[in-house]
Amino acid sequence: MVTGEINNILRPIVDEATKVLIVGSMPSAKSLEKQQYYGNPRNHFWAIMGAILEVEIPEKYEKRLTLLKHHHIGLWDSIASCERQGSLDTAIRNEKPNDFQTFFQQYPQIELVLFNGTKAYDVFKRRIGFDILADRVYEKMPSTSPIPGKNIKSFEQKVEDWRLLCTYL
Repeated sequence: MVTGEINNILRPIVDEATKVLIVGSMPSAKSLEKQQYYGNPRNHFWAIMGAILEVEIPEKYEKRLTLLKHHHIGLWDSIASCERQGSLDTAIRNEKPNDFQTFFQQYPQIELVLFNGTKAYDVFKRRIGFDILADRVYEKMPSTSPIPGKNIKSFEQKVEDWRLLCTYL
């Protein structure tokens, strides 16, 4: 179990063709251990992407990333480091954001930013600010986490909400 200060070791998954950026909060302990975005097999992220893109999600992580890049989808997290006990977003404290100023200067072609859940959205709002997204569309999406919350949606409802990204692909 991860406790105390945690550094996000996952680099952004992005290239010059990326049009949609999906921003998470901080990888779970399982994801950090595997060094993979959405590495917890219970997380709905990959299944949602498969349903939206109408493809079978590959088993190998590298092929999953290739699939996202092929569809012009990128991944990064709002948090570079934080204090957390366990893996829950609600346990995150003293977060330090990633450098989105430099990121968006390097990747100006990104048109849509989707926040994967409330924590990713709130951290970005508080620590970075939405002014940086002035020329981009952005939206808070339902979390792909399997952890029940107060506004939990069914898998099918999540897929429908996440279909917004198709408009930009």
